[in-house]
Amino acid sequence: MDIRPRDTDSTWRRRAYSVIFESDTPAGRVFDIAVLVAIVLSVVAVMLESVQRINQQYGALLRAVEWFFTGLFLLEYIARLVVVRRPLTYAFSLLGIIDFMAIVPTLATLMLAGSRYLLVIRTLRLLRVFRIFKLGRFVGEGEFIVTALKASRFKILVFLTAVLTLVTVVGTLLYVVEGGRNGFTSIPKSIYWAVVTVTTVGYGDISPVTVLGQTLASILMILGYAIIAVPTGIVSAQMAGPRATAVPTYKQVICHVCQATDHRPEAEFCWHCGEKL
Repeated sequence: MDIRPRDTDSTWRRRAYSVIFESDTPAGRVFDIAVLVAIVLSVVAVMLESVQRINQQYGALLRAVEWFFTGLFLLEYIARLVVVRRPLTYAFSLLGIIDFMAIVPTLATLMLAGSRYLLVIRTLRLLRVFRIFKLGRFVGEGEFIVTALKASRFKILVFLTAVLTLVTVVGTLLYVVEGGRNGFTSIPKSIYWAVVTVTTVGYGDISPVTVLGQTLASILMILGYAIIAVPTGIVSAQMAGPRATAVPTYKQVICHVCQATDHRPEAEFCWHCGEKL
């Protein structure tokens, strides 16, 4: 696949691409760090605005700051679409969707009041810090955990099914034993009590008062301690098993054609589209 410049704009587009999408150059790293700082400041501004006392005094200023950062992120998003070879591929990629969602909440306030507080979604963009500071090892560690969870998914599914069956049965029994006079006004509410009890949360908003109900609750509490340890043991056994391999590291390069990441250190071509890196 030919990646040579196709027109007179290719040179400046290539340079802009290296600054916006890559962090291997000084300019690219400065750009990415500036974006991260802007993300943090914008999220802090939204959090401060939710404090009533601060909002009363500086609400207008904080909203102006919010719109300022939204404008910057909108310009950045448009710039990313302009410099990539396949804008739609970037727009529908995971990072592209996250970048777009960082802009939507503020614009949505024009139609839906209060939606600006969803700007905390911007914190997802901080995941770029792993690429900026070349922390590929951490990406590999994350992949290791995800792989262990995927390998354990059927065991965890069986476990969750058993737990759901248990809380349904015990919740129904408590509904029959205690009845509405003691707060167990319906089977769903009784199941809610069973979930709260088996997870050892214990809100205490409703509780059994009869001897039989308290006995069932005691049994459920004891089972709760054993149940909590089961999923942890399943995943831990999978991670420590003979199939566990060394955590891979990744080359901190984004394919300029398909925006794929997670390339192996020895890779010279994109694993997704075959383009030369």
